Amino acid sequence: MCGLTGILCDAARPPVPLDTTVDAMASAMLHRGPDDGGRWLDPEGGLALGFRRLAILDLSPAGHQPMVSADGRFAITFNGEIFNHGRVRAELAALGHRFRGHSDTEVLLAAFAQWGVRETIPRLVGMFAIALWDRQRRRLFLVRDRFGKKPLFVYHRPGLVLWGSELKSLMACPAFPRVVDLDAMRAFLGQAYVPAPRSIFRHTIKLPPASLLEIADPHAPLPAPEVYWDPRALATEGITSRITDAREAEEACAELLDDAVRLRMEADVPLGALLSGGIDSSLVVARMQALSPAPVHTFTIGFDRPEWDESAHSAAVAAHLGTSHTTLHVTGADALAVLPDLPTIFDEPMADPSQIPTILVCRLARRGVTVALCGDGGDELFGGYNRYVDGPRAIAQALRVPGLLRRPVAAALLSVSADRWERLAARLIPAGRRPRILGEKLQKLAVLLRQASPAGAYRSLLSAMPEPGRLVRGGQSLPSVTDDVLNGMLNGMLNGMPNGMPNGMQALSLPERMMLADQLDYLPDDLLAKMDRASMSASLEVRAPLLDHRLAALAWRLDPSLKIRDGRTKWILRRLLARDVPPALFERPKMGFSVPVRAWLTGPLRPWAEDLLSVESLRRIPALDPSAVQRAWRDLLAGRAGNGVGIWAVLHLVAWWRRWEPTDVQHAGP
Repeated sequence: MCGLTGILCDAARPPVPLDTTVDAMASAMLHRGPDDGGRWLDPEGGLALGFRRLAILDLSPAGHQPMVSADGRFAITFNGEIFNHGRVRAELAALGHRFRGHSDTEVLLAAFAQWGVRETIPRLVGMFAIALWDRQRRRLFLVRDRFGKKPLFVYHRPGLVLWGSELKSLMACPAFPRVVDLDAMRAFLGQAYVPAPRSIFRHTIKLPPASLLEIADPHAPLPAPEVYWDPRALATEGITSRITDAREAEEACAELLDDAVRLRMEADVPLGALLSGGIDSSLVVARMQALSPAPVHTFTIGFDRPEWDESAHSAAVAAHLGTSHTTLHVTGADALAVLPDLPTIFDEPMADPSQIPTILVCRLARRGVTVALCGDGGDELFGGYNRYVDGPRAIAQALRVPGLLRRPVAAALLSVSADRWERLAARLIPAGRRPRILGEKLQKLAVLLRQASPAGAYRSLLSAMPEPGRLVRGGQSLPSVTDDVLNGMLNGMLNGMPNGMPNGMQALSLPERMMLADQLDYLPDDLLAKMDRASMSASLEVRAPLLDHRLAALAWRLDPSLKIRDGRTKWILRRLLARDVPPALFERPKMGFSVPVRAWLTGPLRPWAEDLLSVESLRRIPALDPSAVQRAWRDLLAGRAGNGVGIWAVLHLVAWWRRWEPTDVQHAGP
């Protein structure tokens, strides 16, 4: 796990000195690679590669990057891990290749020399961002892994291309303009992250997951990225070979999961796991322990509020499995201590509230290990979110309400604060039958009623602030990669027919379409981005066995009833976990790895929030409406603004602005 960066420019008129600039760009990511660093230049090609290394495999100088192929044709920087590099190495050795070390980077170079870039990438099982320079053809290849676990930002203007694992590496280049994209800023306030391919800065993209960018001329516009793997195609292919038998499905999942875990346990440094106590991480740890001759090191974060704390559950799972377990309890004071670091760690605004416990558990784990496995991906692949159960019915019912009634009903629901709804429920509904966070759910229903499109209705279930245009002057909503999937899904549901659905997807169940939408957007741009920045800020490599692309292909073959059955999510994963852990230790309502945002903002974090939300502070950000923001803050304090994630997003935007000092905000245009 490392940080890569680079420059491609007009060799005759380089806009910056290649050597010192790429050194500065790499040094900005020292946390991603504290063990080693390097640069490689091709002045005649106008190219510079920079690198910071966190040594995981082959700790010797033979693993140093940038690395040049044995024949001298290719130079590479590579962030991530190729988990099946041993198998690929054996195949290449049989073809006559010889290796001086045992790093996966050397295997990659030999594979590119043997098969070429486009034939090599599909052979890889891994997480990666790659920058490869072909000296012979003067071509730059930028590649990102299938799910987007490893990041890659790309900036372009005529005559200059910059790229890096984090935006801070690009900002270290004097030629990089810090001009904010107004539409991206608006999208961030609505979603709590900036959706790909946009980034917070103009002329800068996130290379989408599972894509390859070939650049021949830095003066020419960037070509469209080539997609080499697509969950949409995987989903439609899975329909043609459905698995309906539970035993067959269980055995197939068990075999692939064990191989995925086994491959990810290879490391030349100490290894452990992040254990939340939920089904996904417990399943990963159970298989790790079964495959390990010694107790696995596991790490958990707990909260000082019982309704958010799962640490006792994770401790019980750890005790049953016999792991070496460590727990750290988080308070509002702990959160306050992390807040100053967030704008630097997330150098593109990120406001997923679970970022704080994620950072803290990664710091905790790094005290004992350098690599940790986690349970990311189980919800999106195997139907783990409650919205997959309740969402289709709620959205259908909301969209069937006549348009003239939607806003009045929504206004009536919002006129009662979330706290008051909770008090009413406590008086009228017995404790055993009372819905959890009822006030927050009713406010979500109110937001749902305000939506005009099916895709907007689904996204409102995930949104931080469903109407960010209220806070921003100008700009427009960004199109979503999931619009076709969601509108087709929900229009078909409302009309009772598949008209308008994407071709080949008519046989997908409604919850499956929601899972597909999340795999395309929420998973890479929120969850995986959060984990990458949080873990790398602690110089910790985190691996996600459930996001092995072979397991993803199998998941799309499973009949929907094997994922969600009788209202129970992740049915097949529960079956697998029950092989190693008694169901009494994991059968409980889903809590999620988050924090009590509203309680913290109205309590220990209130001074921090009020400083950032002062009129003087807000006026520093062009296009932001201070009066509208302060109105939203007052609504939160009065209990009229749900869980506080919308204000959390504004706070992170303001804190980020103070840290990085952008020069302007501009509409990107068509």
